[in-house]
Amino acid sequence: MTQRPEPRQPDPNIVLYDTLTRQKVTFEPTTPGRVGMYLCGPTVYSDAHLGHAKKEVAFDVIRRSFTHFGYQVRYVANITDVGHLQNDSDDGEDKMLARARLEQLEPMEVADKYMWSFVKDMEALNVLKPSINPRATGHIGEQIALIEELIARGHAYESAGSVYFDVR
Repeated sequence: MTQRPEPRQPDPNIVLYDTLTRQKVTFEPTTPGRVGMYLCGPTVYSDAHLGHAKKEVAFDVIRRSFTHFGYQVRYVANITDVGHLQNDSDDGEDKMLARARLEQLEPMEVADKYMWSFVKDMEALNVLKPSINPRATGHIGEQIALIEELIARGHAYESAGSVYFDVR
C-alpha cells in the first residue's frame, strides 16, 4: 500500500496586488488553508476563442499556484447557457436563441454542444477542470433573489427593465 505524502502547510507569505488599493498585500484566506475561486465561465453559443483560452489559462495558473503553496482550492466556473444578448447590449436577441435558430436546434442542444466543445478545448490546453460547473439555467431563482437583495441594499438599481450595479 502506497502512503500519501503529508499535505503541505499553506505558505503564509503570498503577496498579491490589490487593484482597489493599488498596493501589494499579504494574502489571507477567509478560511485558513482554503481558497475559493469563482470565474465567470463561457457563454456557450459558439466555439471557444483565444479570449476564452487566455482567461482559462490565467486562472488555471493562479489555481495551481495556490495548490502548490499548500492551499485546498475550490474552483467554481459557471456556464452561461441563457440570457446573453447580442452585442452585449441591453436589447436585441439572446445569443443562444439566435444560434439555435441558425443551427435548427433547441437552445439547450446548442448549450450542450458548445459546452462539451469548450471542455475538449480546455483539456487540449491542459487546463484543470473546475471543482464545480454550475449552469446559469439551474440558478435563475437564486440570481433573481440576489439582484433583489442588491437593489434593496442600494448596491444596484433598475432602469428601463435592466439592472445596473452602483459601483460607487
